[in-house]
Amino acid sequence: MSNTRAAEAHHPLLIAFVVAALSMLAPFTIDTYLPSFPAIAADFGASHTQMQQTMGVYLLAFAVTTLIYGPLSDGFGRRPVIIGALLLYVFGSAGAALASSIDSLLFWRVVQGLSAGAGVVVGRAMVRDAFSGHHAQRVLAQAMLIFALAPAIAPMIGGMLQHGSGWRAVFWFLALLGAAELAIIGWRAPETLPAERRHSLHPAKIAGTYGRALRHKRFMALVMAFALNFGGFFIYIAGAPVLLYEHLHLGPNDFWIQFVPMVGGLMCGSYASGRLAGRMTPQRSIDIGYLVMLSAGFLNAVQAWLLPPAPLNVLAPLVLYAFAISFTMPSLTLLALDCFPRNRGMAAAVQSFMQVSFNALVAVLLVPIAADHVAGLALAMLALACAGFLIWVWLGRLPPPAAS
Repeated sequence: MSNTRAAEAHHPLLIAFVVAALSMLAPFTIDTYLPSFPAIAADFGASHTQMQQTMGVYLLAFAVTTLIYGPLSDGFGRRPVIIGALLLYVFGSAGAALASSIDSLLFWRVVQGLSAGAGVVVGRAMVRDAFSGHHAQRVLAQAMLIFALAPAIAPMIGGMLQHGSGWRAVFWFLALLGAAELAIIGWRAPETLPAERRHSLHPAKIAGTYGRALRHKRFMALVMAFALNFGGFFIYIAGAPVLLYEHLHLGPNDFWIQFVPMVGGLMCGSYASGRLAGRMTPQRSIDIGYLVMLSAGFLNAVQAWLLPPAPLNVLAPLVLYAFAISFTMPSLTLLALDCFPRNRGMAAAVQSFMQVSFNALVAVLLVPIAADHVAGLALAMLALACAGFLIWVWLGRLPPPAAS
């Protein structure tokens, strides 16, 4: 389908809203329960490590199933996969609300992870199904602009629910959110992959497609750079309870102090990316984004080393970093998807798998080590940004090969 015909068939704002709504489910599932960490730990007698595992198992399940949802959506279409996953998500969230032990909660967090990954994978593929070139970049930037609200409002909602009704209300809220998205998607979401463009679900063919993706140097460089960039941001999300409670001495209703400025940076970066779509090449926008990102990481490390922890100096560099990752995200995503124009669901699945599995490693392994000191968080963020930049310069800027 040409870009003109796609634009006629699918309204850009509708697609952006649907993709943003699907993508918001993942950060809501993480950020809303962060203010409840101490209460859950007290109820179940759980250790700090076990509480980090409630995030880690969710992210690992999320990551693994993205590899399944991509080919499923390439084979059956986008809508059926999304609807089935949302039904499972509602069930898993209700189970978490009724959990009777930390082990039970870990199980239901896995169920949530098994279902939440569909929205991110399928949403990105929907954009590239319907739009091309700078039109796709603009729609992705619009989706990111809406999506960026989730990390800002989720912990505030979680703090209010925790303060008013306890931690179980948080998971009931997530179940209702999943049900609301199910109703909206069932009513308004278009099917962007026509039957004639779907692919076989034969295991050997799927394995061969994934094998080509893993051997594609430019594609893997783009998805690894994306994962490392976001990992530098995510370390402050996963480490938020320690940062706010222990280093900044704030309370459960104060998560907005961290998340609102960070989300402001995300929204500004998305807006700038959308406005500049078509005016500069994706490669140029990524180069500019890395300049801002590395500058923010360096400033963050300097302030953490020289200044005592305080909200202003700790959070100011994070706003710049958030701007940079959201400014580069649409370009990195589209360059990666364009490596496999006939298997965009699979390409989006690999990209999501790399991002989310790396986030899981950050939450389970890096945060417990780095979060003891503000400087540890800052240095970890800078190191991840530098690694992403080196991969981009080394392999990500390679010229695109012939269509795969």
